Amino acid sequence: MLAGDLITDEVPPLKITDTVELALDWMEQFKVSHLAVVNNRELIGVVSETDLLDYEHPDEQINVSKLHLMRPAIHHYQHAYDLVRLMSSLNLTLIPVIDEKELYKGCITLKGLVQNLSTMMSVQNPGGVIVLELNQHDYSITQIGSIIESNDTKILSLHVSSQPDSTKVEVTIKVNREDLSGIIQTFNRYNYSVKATFQNGDLNKGLDDRLNEFLHYLNI
Repeated sequence: MLAGDLITDEVPPLKITDTVELALDWMEQFKVSHLAVVNNRELIGVVSETDLLDYEHPDEQINVSKLHLMRPAIHHYQHAYDLVRLMSSLNLTLIPVIDEKELYKGCITLKGLVQNLSTMMSVQNPGGVIVLELNQHDYSITQIGSIIESNDTKILSLHVSSQPDSTKVEVTIKVNREDLSGIIQTFNRYNYSVKATFQNGDLNKGLDDRLNEFLHYLNI
């Protein structure tokens, strides 16, 4: 999934002649804390709600104000993982997307990013989730896939997360089967440590927790 696939038309950029007051109105309307500022298609920067709220002259235009504008941006051909890292490290609710000529192409909101990551992780697909804990050198996606497929089950999504100063990794696997008993027995037979499973009523909460951990992992 590339950044260009996540661009939204719902949140327009500010023009340099727009006022601070208008920017605050748009932030409230579109439920974001950041907005892109452009001059034609040239990206001038990103303004934050924190800076606007403290500004003493809300009727001033952005181009004559003394606002500090950050200039974070992502190219449309970069992967969604790069996007997550950048937005998370800068605590952004919106980020501009630029093309090969560094011109403004659109923006991506944090809400839209999370929704698309949920799709990428097959959150809405029926099935179950298994979380394995193992040593890094024991991780083999081939063997894990073989165990799951031997139970007539398919992997819908898989991601690996780790913690600093630890040799352990967690492997979170979404499969297309809700009854996980046979798969768990097979993992136990191969001496895998099954840390957690989520089925039926527990599934939505479990996937929300896994998605939050995944976002945190990408920021490490």
